[in-house]
Amino acid sequence: MIEYSGQPHYLVAVDCIVFGFDGEHLKVLLVKRGLEPEINKWSLIGGFVGPDETPDDAANRVLKKNTGLTGIYLEQLQIYGEPTRDPIERTLSVGYFALIDINKYQTQINDDFHAEWFLINERPKLIFDHDTMIADARKKLRYKAALHPILFEMLPKKFTIPQLHILFEEVNDTKIDTRNFSRKITSTGLLEKLEEKDRLGSKKGAFYFKLDKKKYHANFQKFLNLLPNEKS
Repeated sequence: MIEYSGQPHYLVAVDCIVFGFDGEHLKVLLVKRGLEPEINKWSLIGGFVGPDETPDDAANRVLKKNTGLTGIYLEQLQIYGEPTRDPIERTLSVGYFALIDINKYQTQINDDFHAEWFLINERPKLIFDHDTMIADARKKLRYKAALHPILFEMLPKKFTIPQLHILFEEVNDTKIDTRNFSRKITSTGLLEKLEEKDRLGSKKGAFYFKLDKKKYHANFQKFLNLLPNEKS
């Protein structure tokens, strides 16, 4: 095999930040690392890129291997290349973030693969630069949520306005006025109201909605005014 003469060679890895929503809280999926260094310490889901793989291929492979997840929302975040980030060998890591509805995959992830969900703000200390990756991914998620309907990847197909409200608060880590949010979200015309109600929270119940994806793609700018301007 021909190589570039005199040039150093590095390892390339992928690390996946899997965000999930259980209807009340934003969480992140973690596993215990299975090799040295930092064996048995909490880590993001990751692995090395194979010689015949693209980073996207590797990210999908390690997610399936460690969680069984396939066909979920997965987006490349950025590359992490601090020379000393891995104490064993120079390793570049391509970060990805994924979004899922926890209730849809709860049994599969916890019972079959022993990965664990943690509240985003109450997670244990992670290895290497994985805490930085989570912080960066959360910032990216906030930005993307203003422009695209990606948060709906974390909700069931039918959901209530209160559920959507909680999710926006969790992602933005701030309180959002309930009445203003409800008024703004319904005024976009991007949600389709269903006849069925969720009566678990109260006797009156809350109507279920679903996202009209065709209208959304034509008028995604309408979601811009849902972002909170300040914390309260």
